[in-house]
Parts: sequence; C-alpha cells; structure tokens
Amino acid sequence: MMAKNKEPRPPSYAVSVVGLSGTEKDKGNCGVGKSCLCNRFVRSKADEYYPEHTSVLSTIDFGGRVVNNDHFLYWGDVTQSGEDGIECRIHVIEQTEFIDDQTFLPHRSTNLQPYIKRAAASKLQSAEKLMYICTDQLGLEQDFEQKQMPEGKLSIDGFLLCIDVSQGCNRKFDDQLKFVNNLYIQLSKSKKPIIIAATKCDECVDHYLREVQAFASNKKNLVVVETSARFNVNVETCFTALVQMMDKTRGKPKIIPYLDAYKTQRQLVVTATDKFEKLVQTVRDYHATWKTVSNKLKNHPDYEEYINLEGTKKAKNTFSKHIEQLKQEHIRKRKEEYINALPRALNTLLSNLDEIEHLSWSEALKLIEKRPDFHSCFVVLEKTPWDETDHIDKVNDRRIPFDLLTTLEAEKVYQNHVQHLISEKRRVEMKEKFKKTLEKIQFISPGQPWEEVICFVMEDEAFKYITDADSKEVYGRHQREIVEKAKEEFQEMLFEHSELFYDLDLNATPSSDKMSEIHAVLSEEPRYKALQKLAPDRESLLLKHIGFVYHPTKETCLSGQNCMDIKVEQLLANSLLQLDHGRSNLYHDSANIDKVNLFILGKDGLAQELANEIRTQSTDDEYALDGKIYELDLRPVDAKSPYLLTQLWTSTFKPHGCFCVFNSIESLNFIGDCIAKIRAEASQIRRDKYMANLPFTLILANQRDSISKNLPILRHQGQQLANKLQCPFVDVPAGTYPRKFNETQIKQALRGVLEAVKHHFDVVSPVPTIKDLSEADLRIVMCAMCGDPFSVDLILSPFLDSHSCSAAQAGQNNSLMLDKIIGEKRRRIQITILSYHSSIGVRKDELVHGYILVYSAKRKASMGMLRAFLSEVQDTIPVQLVAVTDSQADFFENEAIKELMTEGEHIATEITAKFTALYSLSQYHRQTEVFTLFFSDVLEKKNMIESSYMSDSTRETTNTSEDVFSRSPRGSSLDYNYPDSEDDAEGPPPYSPIGDDVRLLPTPSERSKYRLDLEGNEYPIHSTPLNCHDHERNHKVPPPIKPKPLVPRTNVKKLDPNLLKTIEAGIGKNPRKQPSRVPAAPPEDIDQSDNYAEPIDTIFKHKGGFTDDTYAVPDDSQNRVIKVRNSIVINAQGDEENGFSDRMSKSHGERRPSKYKYKSKTLFSKAKSYYRRTHSDASDDEAFTTSKTKRKGRHRGSEEDPLLSPVETWKGGIDNPAITSDQELDDKKMKKKTHKGKEDKKQKKKAKAFNPPIRRNWESNYFGMPLQDLVTLEKPIPLFVEKCVQFIEDTGLCTEGLYRVSGNKTDQDNIQKQFDQDHDISLESMEVTVNAVAGALKAFFADLPDPLIPYSLHQELLETSKILDRTERLHELKEIVKKFHPVNYDVFKYVITHLNRVSQQYKTNFMTADNLSICFWPTLMRPDFENREFLSTTKIHQSVIETFIQQCQFFFYNGEIVETPNPVACQPPPSNTVQMVEPMVPLQLPPPLQPQLIQPQLPADPLGII
Repeated sequence: MMAKNKEPRPPSYAVSVVGLSGTEKDKGNCGVGKSCLCNRFVRSKADEYYPEHTSVLSTIDFGGRVVNNDHFLYWGDVTQSGEDGIECRIHVIEQTEFIDDQTFLPHRSTNLQPYIKRAAASKLQSAEKLMYICTDQLGLEQDFEQKQMPEGKLSIDGFLLCIDVSQGCNRKFDDQLKFVNNLYIQLSKSKKPIIIAATKCDECVDHYLREVQAFASNKKNLVVVETSARFNVNVETCFTALVQMMDKTRGKPKIIPYLDAYKTQRQLVVTATDKFEKLVQTVRDYHATWKTVSNKLKNHPDYEEYINLEGTKKAKNTFSKHIEQLKQEHIRKRKEEYINALPRALNTLLSNLDEIEHLSWSEALKLIEKRPDFHSCFVVLEKTPWDETDHIDKVNDRRIPFDLLTTLEAEKVYQNHVQHLISEKRRVEMKEKFKKTLEKIQFISPGQPWEEVICFVMEDEAFKYITDADSKEVYGRHQREIVEKAKEEFQEMLFEHSELFYDLDLNATPSSDKMSEIHAVLSEEPRYKALQKLAPDRESLLLKHIGFVYHPTKETCLSGQNCMDIKVEQLLANSLLQLDHGRSNLYHDSANIDKVNLFILGKDGLAQELANEIRTQSTDDEYALDGKIYELDLRPVDAKSPYLLTQLWTSTFKPHGCFCVFNSIESLNFIGDCIAKIRAEASQIRRDKYMANLPFTLILANQRDSISKNLPILRHQGQQLANKLQCPFVDVPAGTYPRKFNETQIKQALRGVLEAVKHHFDVVSPVPTIKDLSEADLRIVMCAMCGDPFSVDLILSPFLDSHSCSAAQAGQNNSLMLDKIIGEKRRRIQITILSYHSSIGVRKDELVHGYILVYSAKRKASMGMLRAFLSEVQDTIPVQLVAVTDSQADFFENEAIKELMTEGEHIATEITAKFTALYSLSQYHRQTEVFTLFFSDVLEKKNMIESSYMSDSTRETTNTSEDVFSRSPRGSSLDYNYPDSEDDAEGPPPYSPIGDDVRLLPTPSERSKYRLDLEGNEYPIHSTPLNCHDHERNHKVPPPIKPKPLVPRTNVKKLDPNLLKTIEAGIGKNPRKQPSRVPAAPPEDIDQSDNYAEPIDTIFKHKGGFTDDTYAVPDDSQNRVIKVRNSIVINAQGDEENGFSDRMSKSHGERRPSKYKYKSKTLFSKAKSYYRRTHSDASDDEAFTTSKTKRKGRHRGSEEDPLLSPVETWKGGIDNPAITSDQELDDKKMKKKTHKGKEDKKQKKKAKAFNPPIRRNWESNYFGMPLQDLVTLEKPIPLFVEKCVQFIEDTGLCTEGLYRVSGNKTDQDNIQKQFDQDHDISLESMEVTVNAVAGALKAFFADLPDPLIPYSLHQELLETSKILDRTERLHELKEIVKKFHPVNYDVFKYVITHLNRVSQQYKTNFMTADNLSICFWPTLMRPDFENREFLSTTKIHQSVIETFIQQCQFFFYNGEIVETPNPVACQPPPSNTVQMVEPMVPLQLPPPLQPQLIQPQLPADPLGII
C-alpha cells in the first residue's frame, strides 16, 4: 500500500551533447559551442555562465575526479516542468575530446574508440565522476560544489547535435558538415532521438544556416533549433524539444526562429534593465559603494531578475555609470555655483572700470592674483583640474578654484562684468545727472511729492535714460537730503536765535503768548518757511529744542555724540591719564628724594666749570642743603654737542632738573636753541612727557669784572628767557666774587629743582584731598558750543600741552588744573570746560572767577549762543572771547568769518573783555601765554568777584565772610604789583597770517621802541634792582618812546552824573599831588624831557570844564604804575571799567553787579530786537541808555552813540587776532603813536626788502637756495618739485581738499629732511599722505629767497588785471609771463600746468581754480602784508593766479582761450529798513612785523628761538 501511495519520481532523461571535437587541426581554434550550450542550459543565471571552456588539459586535470580520465563531462541535471505541469529531470552529458597540453594529442582513455563512435555510445560509466562547472574547477574541486554522476553511470536517451553556423576559426564549414554527417550516421544507429542545435546564431552566417537546414531536411524527423548560448536564445527550447521526442506524452514545443526568439529575449532583458536602473537611481549619494548597495537590494525581485539575466558584472557597471553621473551632476552644480559666484568676486576685486576696461582676460587674471583679497575669493589647488580633486566635496568652502577661471565660461563672465560696469557707470552718471537736474530746480521744496515734480523733468535726457524706479529713488534721495538739510538749517536757525529761547522761565512751561512770539519771530526766516510742507516735523523740532533748553544735559544734547561735554571728558580722560602717568613714573618717590640727577647745559666749557664748582662744594658727591644731605649725579654737556638729545635721557640717567648756564648773548642763544630742540623732540617722538616736565633753571655766570658792561643786558635778557620758559632765573648776587659761580647761586638753583620735583609729585598725587581743591586760586569756566567745526583738542591744547597741566579733583571729569606764574607767585587755576548748555547751571549757582567763551567764526549759531549766554553773565566777572577759525587768511577772504570775528571783537570792546583768535592750521595756539593777561585780570578782581557772589548767594547767607576758594598768600587787593615794564603785560608776539609755520615776532607796540622785552617778569626776580636806562645808554639802545598825550574824547555825548561827581571830588581834593605807591627811581636817573604830562581833560571832559590843574603826573621813567589816592588816573596798564569802578567804590560804596547785556549795545539790541517784533512800546536807545553805565574805552564813539566803533577801521579792529585785543594794551598803543614821527620815516627808508620768516629749523643745502642753483639746462624743473608733483598726480589727484587741507607738519619736515640726505628717495616708500607732500611742495616755494613771480612784475600784473576787455587782458598777461626769468618761467609753467590738472578733478577733490588760487597765490607771489596798499589788492592778485590756472593752455601751449563763467561781483547785502543792530566795524588784521625791521643795533634776541 505504501508503495502504491508513494509519489512517483519524475522521469529522468540523459541527453548527450555532441559535435565537432578533436585537435585544433580537426576543429580549428575554437569549439562549436557544446560547452557553452550545456552551461547556459544547466546554469542559466548570468553569473554562472562561463563563455570560455578549454579542452586542452594537463594529465593531472584529465585524471581528476571531474574529467575522471573520460572524454566526456557530466554537467549535472536540470529539473524542468513542461506546459502540462509534468516535471522531468534532464542529465546533461557533453561528449568531447580532451587534448594533452604536452603532446597536443588526445589523452589516452579507457575507451580507445574514436570520437564518432564514443559520442554515439548510449551507455556511459565513470565511477565517482563529479559534475563539471567551469575550467577553474579543475584541480580545485574542493572549492566548488561537488556533485557525482548518479550511480556512476548513465543511459543516453537522446542526442543534441551541435553545428556551429558562425564564421568559425580556421575551420571550413564543409569539413564540419562532413564530420557532422558521419557523426549523425553513428547516432542514428542508436535509434535515439536527435535534434540539431545550430549554435552561435548571434554570429550566424546565413548560408551556413541554410546548409544546416538543408542537411536536416534531407533527414527524417530531424529538427533544427537556432540557438545562441551567449544571449540565452532557444537554449532551453532545443532541450525541451528533445525531451518531447523522448516522451511523446509531452506537448510538442514550438520551434521559434532565432531572430524572433532573440527579440523576445532582448525585450525581457530590456524590461529587467529598466527596472534595475530605476532601482539604482534611488541611490543619490555618489560616494555609495556597490557592496553596500547590493546588500540592500539583494532581496528585491527586480534586482534578482536583472542579476539572473545580465549578471552582477553588468549590474555593477550600471551602478558605476549611475554613480559617475551623480558625481558629474555634482561637479556641474558646483561649477555652476562657482560661475554664478564669479561676478561677485569680480565686483570685489575688479570694481574699478578705468583699471580693467581695456584689459584682456589673461591680463585681468594677473591683476586678480595681486589683490589683497584674492585668497578670500579664490583658492589655488595643488592638483588640477579642480573637478578631479577632493575640493569638489568641500561644500562649505565657497572659494572658487582658480584654475576654473581658464575656462571659456569664466572669460565670458568677465566680459559681461566689464560690460555691466560700463552700463552701470552710465546709469550712475545718468542718475547723478538727474540728481543735479533736480538740484537746479529751485522750487522743489522739502516734502513735495514726486507727482508734482515729474512734469518738469519729462524732457530731461537723464530722466529718459534711467528707469522709473531709479528716478523715484533719486528723487527720494534728493528729498531726504533737502529735508535733512532744511532740518539742520532750521535747528541752526534756532541756535542763532538763542536769545529768543534762553530768556524762558525754566520754572514754568512756555505760555501760548511766548510760543506765538517765537513763531512770529521765526516765521520771518526763510529756513522756517522751508519746512512749510513738513509743519508737524517743524513743530516737533521746535518743541524738541525747547525741551532741550529746559533740560540741557549730555543725554538730551541735540548734537548727540558730538556734545562738547562728552568730547571734553573723553579727551581729558585720555590726555590727563597719559600725562600724569608719565609724570608719576618720573617723580615716583620725589617726596623723600635723597639723590638728585642734574643735567648741566652750557657752552665753551661753562657746563664743566659749574659741575667742578658744585663738586668742590660737595663731599664725595654729597651736598648739604637746608640740613639735609643729597647725593648729586652731575651730567655736564656742551650745548654744541651733537649727542645732546641722546645724553639727556638714558635708561641709567633720568634727570630731575637741568641747569642752563650762560655768560654771553651768544651762549644764551645757544641755551634757547637747545631747549627748543629738547621740547621739539619731546613733542615729535612723544616717548613720555618727561621732557615737557623737566625743570630748567637759568644761571648767569659771573663776569669776574664786576663793572662789566655786558652784565646788565645779560641779566635782563636772561630774565626775559626765564619768564618765557616759566622757569627760575638765578642772577649773580650783589658784590664782588672771584669765581664764576657762587655758593648762593648753586643752593638757590638746587632749591628750585627740589621744589619743582616736589610740586610735580603733588600734582600727580593719586588721592586728591579737600585741600587740593581749596588750594585752587582761580576757577575759570571755558564754554564752547556743541557741534562747532573745530576739534576739542584745539581749544584745550594751550592747557594740555603745558608742562604745568594736571588732572583736577577726582570726579571732575571735565576739569583740569593749571599751575601758572601770575605776578610774583605761582597760582593754581582750575579750568572747567563745558558746553554752553551745561554752563547755564554753573552760571546761576556756582562761583566762577572768569569765563573763556569760545565760538566758531564760521558759525553764526555759535555766536548766537555766546551772545545768549554772555547776556546773563554778571558784569563783575572777567570774560575772554575766543574766535576759532582755520587761519588768518580766512579773515581776508571770507566776509562771513570777518563779520563774526568783528562782532566778537566789538562785543569784547563794549564790555571791556579780552578777545583772542585761535587758528586750527597754526601751532601758535599751543602756548598758554594766550590767556596770561586774562588770568592776571581775573586774579586782580578775585576779591570783588567773590564778594559779589557771597552777597548775592542766598544759599550761604550764614557764612558770607568765608571765601569759597582760599586766597593766595599775596592777597588780591586792587593795589596790585604790576610788572616792571609796560611791555611785560602784552601777550605773546604775533605771527605771519600766511602759511602753517609760526615764528614768534614782536608785537606792534614794540616796533617803535626797538626793544626785545617780549614777556613780563612773571617769576620772582633773584637779582638786585637795575636802572633800565643805564642798560640802554651803555648799549646804545634808543630811549623809551615818549608817551603820546591822550586825544580828547570829544564825541562823548554825556557821562553818568555820579561818575562826574566822583571825578570832580577826586580832582578837587588833590589836583596835582599824586604820590606813587612804588618808590620812584633816583632823580638823576629820570630824564624829564622823556615824558609828556598827561592832560586830565584828555581823560574826562566835563561840560562845565576844568581849566585849572589839568595835568596829572605821568608814569615814572621805569614805566612803573603810579597810583593817585582819591583821584582817577590812567596808569601804564590802561585800566578798564572794572578797575575804574573799583576805585570809585572806595568813596561811593560797592556797585551792585549788573549783567553784560546792559553794558553792550550789541547784546542788548539783539535781545530787544525780538521784543520789538511783537511789541512797540519802547525803543532800543531809550531802554539801553537808561540801563547801561557809560564806560571809557579805546573806541571813540560818535555824537549820537558813544558805543559806535571808530570810523578808522585799521585802528579800530583787532591789533593781533592771533593773540589778544585787550583794552589796556590798546590804550597804551594809542599813547605811543605820535612818537613814531621822523624815526618811523627813517626806519622805513632803512628797511630791507620783504622776506618771509624762515620756517625750517635745520640747515639745508637745497631748500631756501636760489631757484637757479637747483636746475640745469637738461632738467629745468627742480627735482624735489618734480617728485612731489609726480607723487600727487599718481596717488592723490582726486584727494578732497588737495592743497587746502593741511598735512602733518612733522611729515612735511621729514620729507624735506630725507630729500636733503638723499635726492633719489622715493616718496612712495615713505608712506606719507598726499596732503603732507602737497604741504612740503608749498613750503619749497615759500622758502625760496625770491618768489616765483618776481616782485618787479607785480605792479604790471595789477595794472593789466584792470583791463576790461577780456581778450586784451589775457594777451597782456601772456606778454608779462614772457618777461619771467627763463628758470622762473619753466617752473611757473610746470606748476600752473599741474594746478590745472588738479582743477580738472574738482568734482572729486572740490578744488576749483578759484580754490587753488586762494591756496597758492600767497606762496607764488610772496605778499608783503606790511604794505597796506597791497592788502587792498589781494583779491586781484588771487584772481590773476586763478586766470593762469584756468587759461593754462592759452598761456603756455598756444591753445585757445577757455570760456569760463563770468565772476559775479560780491554785492553788499541789502540793508534793512529798520536797523536792528548797530553796524559792525570790519575787523582788520595788522600785518606781522618782519624780523629784520626790529633789530637795528641789538644782538639777536634769545627769545626768538622759542
């Protein structure tokens, strides 16, 4: 039963594959495809198909278990299912013939029959024979699947006869057919089914196939199946057909021709390939590997199907192609990114069209490599090309591979970039042109919409060119500019009307009437009306300004970070910290100093002699002084030593002081030179502040001959230099001494050094105490306006650059302390620098001894704020007005500046204040002497100021007798010890208004006296009194000038009645007798003829008159002040109103302080003018005269108004705006004018030709030499001029403000010094600015002995410029130029041509021909400012230079006359119907006196070197 129920085994068939076999001679180079056919049928998977199977074997392989010494192979079995579902197993045997690889003959086998007979055998037997897989299996059977032939024997059921229909290899097809025919005969004998398999049909030869088919057709039931083992076509079909012949029960398979079967098979492969490729495309990372991907896909049916059909190798190739595509796609994207980024890189590195417009791409690449930003945009790879390196994977590195730029795509990008720059340039030009068109349309107002304007610009060329968006953008920008400008001008207008706001009641909000008044006043201003369409913004600005008036703090300041308080605090924090740090290092342990390092400076061995004398008085270098022993380290150095500066300060020797010894005028000059060098070195190298702090002591050596004639003048000149240096002067003691130096002198000098060292230690004490503040003698407030166009360090430099400047008390961030010798003692002055808005609180609540009010002469608002502030200041407090501008030339060339400077001087004159001008382009302002006279005035009035403050202060009513600041030991009474000389009170000497370099010259008041007393005796004099007339007679000095009797003030309308009573009382009590407070000189020393008596009526003239006793005692012969008790006299200092009223107060009681607005017609009129616009109940004159006290001043008014300025403007202006306009000095000058007379005329005849002051402080064999010595026929242009011009034109032709903006002075000097040493030096290598080179070029011409335009032709140029006909005038000027010396002509032509090129760039450098002529005409023509007639023609001379620049081609190159716009004459402003403010007298600057005009007989003044 079990046997019956057991499933039957599938039938098994053995098929023998036969065909042509044998040696190469028999079958050719290759077989007929039996093995491939078997391989494809048994193992149909592509990976298991081996196209190469060899029949040449070694004996070992032939004897192996696979071949097993047989000439047949067992390929294994295949289980196959038919269409009816019946399975069968087919065993495949291949009958072949193996060839010995040694003999190339068939191997010997157990069956020795020939192949035809063996192949037809139906019984096969081979024990343990293994299945054959591939050739590689032979000898390595253990590495492959081992399957034995069933039972070691098989019975053949059918034959598959293979016939190769391909071309074959060295085999004739006929021979094959013949062999096949014989084989077929043998096979037929077995009675087994036979099928012919036409192999290699993929390489089929048609007629071969036809012959096979013909061969089969001749046989009975012989079927031909066309196969291809390579492409697996009909392989299975031929075996299936054979099985059907063996088993008739099976369905007969359809025999399909090869081509149809091939198409079917290929379609199957293509479908599988598509599915596999889609599967592969899911991989997006080109870094993926086949191993990883195949492991993921091995179970996917599409993957398996493709592997079976095409094999792993093809699948891997398909995958590799996909990965390569991914990589190439990545590279393409990266390249696209780089190409897209290239325009940005080119915009960064090659943004200048002028530079690259004509460059090829290869030239541009070289330029790109030189750019500093090259490596931020590009990367240079070690290996190229870039797409074959790992750089393609650096996705975060956005830099472009440089080798990519060699591609055509990159070159095209570059060409597009150039074209874009060209079009963009055109677009920008058109936008700017359109912007200028808008600027020319005057009716465009702030806030006006674009729609109202567009109709007026429709026909404009630029408007048509640009897009609508661009036009709207340009108009929007234009609107923002004009709105911003209008708002700035509106804000500036509010500051100009400061008087209108600063009289508000700060305890209450502004009333509606006040606001209406403000609007009524402002509505008349065009700047108010300009914001008509932006009324809300205008109202907001006004309310914001009023809010600032109510709450004026740094935080609410309308100037923001430009607030003066912020800038001052920053500057002081940096400057004073650095200053004090340097000092503290130098004087760290100065309180307990026991060793003193002294530097001794002298000439011709004097320094060594003094050192020897000190050592003589010492014991082992220890010196006893005031009960203490000091160790002295002396370092004597000769003044002529070239190592002076290097020896002064070393790491091992740091001096505490310097003794400067002299015994002649020459040695004194050397001392001055050395000190100047030391201080100049300190300012230039800025190694520390030690040099500026180094105490100097001047010591006069004894002349041995006690009656030496030189001693008095040496003493006098030494004292003058000491005053200038603010240092002690040690004189020769009275008596006769055998040695040059006395012990008293040495001790006195040493005490001075110790005191100075201790003083410096006290100054930098790290913990200020209350005592520090109480020691301040004066408190001065300096006020400046926020936003003024000058730097803070300009106005503070007179203090910060002083060696006596130090930080104030901790917490006072806007204050500094200044130690200054005033009178006979050193005073401590606290300077507090505030903005005007911060000063208001100080003015109301705190004690201030004096105000320094700074304003910009370029800004009306600055003057308006000054007026508003000054109006409310009590008139008992001294005031110094300071005008700030660029240079003195501004006064002559700018009417607005001239007007503001004149107004400032006028106000100063009205209120008896002092006036000073500071210039940003000058170095002179860095001297503290600018404010010396002001400090003296403040100190004199200190008691009165404090008394007034205490009496008015309600906060300190219980303590009114106590001083706020401790008084100086000397006291501050009005009986003040004035300096011995009237000249001592004068400020520092003036300087030339032309040029940046400054040389101190004597003041105008000294010109008539030929004296060199340039500074007052501010330091205690350690000498016996001397008779000045003895000095002057011994040295043939002209006698003192006779004081000029004061001119009667005939134009005074009336004086205050109380004042007249005081005058009458004083004269009545003692009309003649006026004893002097200062002892008079011995009678024999007084030359009575040298003094005029002073008629009293020249001072005060009463209507009733005083005909008797009309003379007052004049100054004594030593120019000391004489005080007259109970009477009023004008002393040598020319007392002002404050001093005058102080004297009156002794008999009439204390005058109650008023405000300055009631003393100044200008201030009062400005304030009243606002009131009159809304009220009409009072007049200016009535209000003013009832509230103002008349005063005596330098200006002599008219009958209508005693305050009007004089008509003679030359005398009525500022005598020296660089220094001061002091009422006291002015009165002295008025006295001296009549004494000039004949001496002045003689002096004028003797005066030398005008020469400018020498600006260099070093010797030069080039600069300052005649022009003829610097040129040759081959090189007609001086080398220095050529280098400078070339440098400017190469690097800075477009520099804004070229030749107008001053370069660094140190750089200018260094340029000339370096050129002196090496004429071949390159200016580019010096790394200097264009402005410095321009300044050095101007200095070259300024240093020439004669101006480039000869003086002899100035008059001709002046006359020619008056010719009305333009063409005629130009031809005449051309003829004058031809008269130049050939050398001058060549250089002049070269310079003018250069200036013409500069002017052509005026759009960028803003230097038109007019501006250049303003800067250059004084340099080229060397004006003589001593000549008043010349001053009146300055504008004409400037216009001549402007013409030369404009018409350069016409004058020098025979070109045509260039058409230039006609100059518009400066029309005076229209006068108002109502004169609100009295007219200001134009401010006139007197010319500087030349050095050669003031030195007729005396030796050189040592002060000229400082």
